[in-house]
Amino acid sequence: MKPATVAKKLGIYLPATPQEFQDSTITREEFAELQANPPEWLAELRRNGPHPRPVVAQKLNVSISGLARGGVEEALTTAEITALLQAPPQWLVTERATHAAVRAEAQRVKEEAAQKAAKKDRAQAK
Repeated sequence: MKPATVAKKLGIYLPATPQEFQDSTITREEFAELQANPPEWLAELRRNGPHPRPVVAQKLNVSISGLARGGVEEALTTAEITALLQAPPQWLVTERATHAAVRAEAQRVKEEAAQKAAKKDRAQAK
């Protein structure tokens, strides 16, 4: 696999990885080994960052688009994420509320679809 693919699957920021990792091709066996027994550099990246945007978005409980609207274009470290959570700027408060509303609506639609499917199954069973 390409290093970018492995970094994405591991949830790490590729430019922060060692150069030898960035220059190599990783086999599935090596990938499984990285997951099972992460080397110190990988554990450190996961712990302290910098983290890629999907991980930052998850930790801040916003969408990746919300990060962009908030002006976050770079990878953030764990300390920077913690600072944002402790003293959230207005954009973060707004984006978290938007994200929560979108997730609630998605859950409502999913439950409604499940109810319709159950109703249809009951009707067919008769």
